[in-house]
Amino acid sequence: MKDLKKLISEMTLEEKAGICSGADFWHTKAVERLQIPDMMMSDGPHGLRKQDLEGDHLGVNDSIKAVCFPAGCAMASSFDRELLHRVGETLGKECQAENVGVILGPAVNIKRSPLCGRNFEYYSEDPYAASEIATAHIEGVQSQNVGTSIKHFCLNNQETRRMSISAEVDERTMHEIYLSAFEGAVKNAKPWTVMCSYNRINGVFGSENQETLTDILRKRWGYEGFVVSDWSAVNDRVPGLKAGLDLEMPSSFGENDALIVEAVKKGELDEAVVDQAVERILNIVYRAQEGRKENAVFDRDADHELAREIAGETLVLLKNEDHILPLSKEQKLAVIGKYAKKPRFQGGGSSHINCHKVTAFLDCLEEGMDYVYAQGYDDDRDEINEQMITEAVEAAKDAAVAVIFAGLPDNFESEGYDRKHMRMPDCQNELICRVTEVQKNVIVILHNGSPVEMPWISEVKGVIEAYLGGQAVGGAEYDVLFGRINPSGKLSETFPLKLSDNPSYLNFPGGQDTVEYKEGIFVGYRYYDFKEMDVLFPFGYGLSYTDFAYSNLKLDKETMKDSDTLTVSVDVTNTGKMAGKEVIEVYVRDLESSAVRPVRELKEFAKVALEPGETKTVTFALSKRAFAYYEPRVHDFYVEPGDFLVEIGRSSRDIVLSEKVTVTGTYLLADHYDENSLIGDAMRDERVSDIVKALMENGFMDFGGSEGGSGSEAISKDMMAAMFEYTPLRSGLSFSNGRLKRADLQEVLKKMNERIKK
Repeated sequence: MKDLKKLISEMTLEEKAGICSGADFWHTKAVERLQIPDMMMSDGPHGLRKQDLEGDHLGVNDSIKAVCFPAGCAMASSFDRELLHRVGETLGKECQAENVGVILGPAVNIKRSPLCGRNFEYYSEDPYAASEIATAHIEGVQSQNVGTSIKHFCLNNQETRRMSISAEVDERTMHEIYLSAFEGAVKNAKPWTVMCSYNRINGVFGSENQETLTDILRKRWGYEGFVVSDWSAVNDRVPGLKAGLDLEMPSSFGENDALIVEAVKKGELDEAVVDQAVERILNIVYRAQEGRKENAVFDRDADHELAREIAGETLVLLKNEDHILPLSKEQKLAVIGKYAKKPRFQGGGSSHINCHKVTAFLDCLEEGMDYVYAQGYDDDRDEINEQMITEAVEAAKDAAVAVIFAGLPDNFESEGYDRKHMRMPDCQNELICRVTEVQKNVIVILHNGSPVEMPWISEVKGVIEAYLGGQAVGGAEYDVLFGRINPSGKLSETFPLKLSDNPSYLNFPGGQDTVEYKEGIFVGYRYYDFKEMDVLFPFGYGLSYTDFAYSNLKLDKETMKDSDTLTVSVDVTNTGKMAGKEVIEVYVRDLESSAVRPVRELKEFAKVALEPGETKTVTFALSKRAFAYYEPRVHDFYVEPGDFLVEIGRSSRDIVLSEKVTVTGTYLLADHYDENSLIGDAMRDERVSDIVKALMENGFMDFGGSEGGSGSEAISKDMMAAMFEYTPLRSGLSFSNGRLKRADLQEVLKKMNERIKK
């Protein structure tokens, strides 16, 4: 690695300012005088979208022929870190073959609402799931000496007014939900770059937000790479540079470079800030250059087969009534729906891949199989075509099984705009309903990037969520339908019954200037489970062609400090007749908390493959963060001492095993007691509880009972304890019948505060 500080000292101010802006749409600037190379970045994250110098970012101009892997919505449903790592490795190799230094992704923004137009690119409503999946993806890509750009940092959870809207969110919600999705990936996988979001965060643009870009990302999380703007996200270049935005993309054609130079010359910007940004950028540029593999190859056909294998791991079996699946090749099939012939397998916008080939389900049906195809609908327009529906109904009448390929058209969801509703096209819903009137054995395969309402769910026997499964999705659907692959996907988001059930419903997408995150931490299953609401399909849900049994849940300790690590193990057995994979979900539940917390939260997961009759022991490690919530009073994650349940679930609604652990704190919130401190809080503080207990035993606060009043008759011990819970210590001056004097109370407080300082 070059001596970057020496190199930067040889650069002119103008050259340094130039490095902080792109040379064009996709490249960093080179400095020929000093032999500083440029570096190319390319869109991702589920495929290489490399464009030439005239590329436009939004897809009007063609990018190179490449391979489209399943989108983020599908990849997350695999809950398979190893799988994500393999995808990342493959993308890294493709980037090497095309001389791309950084691929833009993964996208880890939380799915706050099912209406977000870019949800197909995002992973989950759960921050832990999103962070772990992103970590595996990043590590896979960067194992090939190619960088990633985790995005969009942060609170970019809608497309409506995304370049100007201010996401208004409280401190706890921001850290516990929206920043946590980034935090684990940044700390553990160390992405080469972080991409800031377009939107404002509590009034300040993401591109010039000191709190997020420097105080949190760099100082708290220890991030060392460079921060790049989303394309055209820069509002005010000089404040952005001061806040921690290193590289502006695309090129400002010298306009913002001049502002940097002018600010330095006027003394408004310390040149050391520019030097630091340049060093961060060049560190990555040279890392990419030194990691170049000149002989790297890009085998599109091999990667297409990998895309098929991976898609098969992401499909989610949502319904399988009467074990209608897997199908037999001897059955006569009615294959219905345009997506059987021309599948929808990716979303629109900057991640759109120019695929070198596409495999549809009909392409996979073998010669001699008994089937008939009917298109059923035209997804270009949401209009009921009676002729198409009649043809589909006639085809279904004479078949043993009807398989309907449906979902959302391209114009229903895309980067750039949000969905208006959660419905599928009326023409498709009508088609499904009409087919079920003549055929009892109906299976629906869905192609969509976000949850949809299913008004026909009770009338069909099978449902498979294929999401946007990449260019080989038709092959994966064939493999699952006919049992070549046992489906093992699980939903990384909740499917509500209807849109108005969603916690963000009243506050999405907000007004002209702001969107308020009033649901707080209660996003997705955290809300539905707390409210005990019926849902269509819960978070973590997914069926298999085999059955799995859980047993022998063990915790390696019954009591632990919050600084300890808890080892959890559980046995999983395949009790069915077919090999399969199961996702084991570990949730943690705080049994009693002074802070409002969700019923349970996902804190670990693993995917295991099991042969029929085989048992495997799966082990997990839970550290402090598994039990903590974000406490604004200390601006950090905090574990409140008490009892917790470690739960093993098939979904957030299907908990099969649980064990209790008691966690004691190495740090307690109270660092000072005064007259307004509550008795209940002090009684829970093991450092001072004996002092308060002694006061109680000496007649402090008997509500007049000792003097013959009505208190002893009207107030039971339980009632008195409940009253004390929220009673301030100063109330003893009134309720002790004169036993407690102010001087006595001050002495008690002095003793309590001396105790907690030890």
